[in-house]
Amino acid sequence: MTTKSETVSLIGAGLNGPLLALGLIQRGFRVEIYERRPDMRRVRISAGRSINLALSTRGIYALDQAGLWDEMRNIAIPMKGRMMHSAKGDLTFQPYGRDEIEVIYSISRAELNIALMNSAEQRGVKIHFQRRCTGIDLKTAALRLQDGHTGEERTLESDVVIGCDGSASAIRGEMLKLNRFNFSQQYLDYAYKELTIPAGPSGKHVLENNALHIWPRGNYMLIALPNVDGTFACILFLPFEGPDSFARLNTPAAVLEFFQSRFPDAARLMPDLADNFFANPTGTMVTIKCSPWHVDGRVLLLGDAAHAIVPFFGQGINCGFEDCTFFLELLDRHGADWKRIFTEFESARKINTDAIADLAVENFVEMRDRVADPHFLFRKKVELALESKYPGVFVPKYAMVTFHRVPYVIALKRGEMQDLMLTELCARIDRIEDLDWSKADRLIRDELTPLELAS
Repeated sequence: MTTKSETVSLIGAGLNGPLLALGLIQRGFRVEIYERRPDMRRVRISAGRSINLALSTRGIYALDQAGLWDEMRNIAIPMKGRMMHSAKGDLTFQPYGRDEIEVIYSISRAELNIALMNSAEQRGVKIHFQRRCTGIDLKTAALRLQDGHTGEERTLESDVVIGCDGSASAIRGEMLKLNRFNFSQQYLDYAYKELTIPAGPSGKHVLENNALHIWPRGNYMLIALPNVDGTFACILFLPFEGPDSFARLNTPAAVLEFFQSRFPDAARLMPDLADNFFANPTGTMVTIKCSPWHVDGRVLLLGDAAHAIVPFFGQGINCGFEDCTFFLELLDRHGADWKRIFTEFESARKINTDAIADLAVENFVEMRDRVADPHFLFRKKVELALESKYPGVFVPKYAMVTFHRVPYVIALKRGEMQDLMLTELCARIDRIEDLDWSKADRLIRDELTPLELAS
């Protein structure tokens, strides 16, 4: 059967769909969302693919624009820096920013998703659950939707369709059939497994709760992010194959021996480790780049559907929410001139999403291999000293990405220049007192101009 809808149709009720829907409905549009999964507020969705999110300035700005940030603070925990755990159990703390204001927030993906869906529905957005998009006519934007209860398939005619349906996007799947559609996907040779450190007595955190905990071990690592209920969401990142790999962790005994020898302090805090390990799936991580993101003024890809990235810069949610921010700014500027909006959206965002995709892969190596390196930690101290002396001019790459809304592509290029400066300034010294400030002044004056910092 065929029905007619004059609404903006969004595919996917994950994080970006409800947030974008809120912005659209605030601007007078009618919005309906079609989601293939059941309603997670009523049906328990299987655990193991809900990595906690690291919410930072770009994501907070988008939530604030939607009037939601004050509400979301209740389900978020500030993290002031990285707490590194050595194999011997020694702890080293590395602050993220130059002061206590520059923090990132650990937030449960599921809790955030629920809060966004509740807010969207309260403001009049209609969310249709268990409606799988099985295809779209790109010439007319007519959607094919399958009812998850009955199996019945129907066609929904729509003026505008925005695919917010993630890295396995059904909308992008149809666009792959277009002539000259560019698509690449690059999987890491690593997988992840979600685990849990339970709360201690009276629901207290058993580790420092205002930090992201990292157990770096060369070519693999364990991390832990705090939850408001006193638990920690842990994620093990490990190669698929090799001596230390998921392929070798195929029995409870192997899992326990691995953790007790590599992460002994964490293992002591995980009484249900083996059960947890085998109950949760092993996830893959992929970088996806494609173009074009749109078809005329009818169909658009947004968020992971257009540009999936790996999680190691904590920017997946922030990048997607920034998509929503920029899209709504274009809508305010141009009105419902969809073709113009879609074209400008891709033109401005793609160079930036390509940049953060590359930065995320690069940061994996940093978190896994370098955060325990004394020389690396010294470079971080020098970075903060330079930022303090040259505010708004020398801004660490991490700060540009995380604490400001500097375009990602500028953060990437400027970060490369600053890395070369740091290499030159830190050569043959290991104390801040020995830093050649006259040389630093010359390099910064010659190479850098003041940044316009939006936060």
